[in-house]
Amino acid sequence: MNATKGGKALVVFSGGQDSSTCLFWALRNFDEVHTVTFSYGQRHHKEVSVARALAEKAGVDFHLVDLSFISGIGTSSLTDTAVEMDSVKPADTFPNTFVPGRNMFFLGAAAVYARELGIRHIITGVSQTDYSGYPDCRDTFIKSMNVTLNLAMEEQFVIHAPLMWLDKAGTWALADELGVLDIIRNETLTCYNGIPGDGCGHCPACTLRRAGLEKYQESVKGSKREEQ
Repeated sequence: MNATKGGKALVVFSGGQDSSTCLFWALRNFDEVHTVTFSYGQRHHKEVSVARALAEKAGVDFHLVDLSFISGIGTSSLTDTAVEMDSVKPADTFPNTFVPGRNMFFLGAAAVYARELGIRHIITGVSQTDYSGYPDCRDTFIKSMNVTLNLAMEEQFVIHAPLMWLDKAGTWALADELGVLDIIRNETLTCYNGIPGDGCGHCPACTLRRAGLEKYQESVKGSKREEQ
């Protein structure tokens, strides 16, 4: 799903590493960019204020939508502080950081909002390469949801997932290419424990993020050695 320069786009925006990278990718590929952020009962509401600040810094419209019903119909350690967070992915099921239906609801609500704004292009930061076992981050789901939304509203939405086939090292590389690596590293909130920047360093999100950064930094060093 390649973007065409020009037109308007809506970014599903959490203020985390992935969606923030997608925001700056959208700014490179579209003339007008909007963001939509969801309050869904997440344990760290701070991500909303982080998303708002990043949208303001990027000079794009920020819109907050209440989807708090999500936390009332399913169980996840990201929406229920009484549930102890899985530190590693279980062998036979999803990690309990999986929020059932989250991306389905996000994309559905984003499409309705996009329709109101006359926007066809919707951008999401999901990745099948580093998706932690979440089924709603897979390419098959995104393609299926794209078809469903078009049928549901008789529109021609195009869902872009620029990170779909990138691992975390690739996502850091994209941020560097876009000239925003420092912003992504220092001003986003990916940590499941609600700590911006490099985060707590030990939750699943921080572990994945740090490993990707180290892999990317090592590849940059290797390239420089080869050039010498």
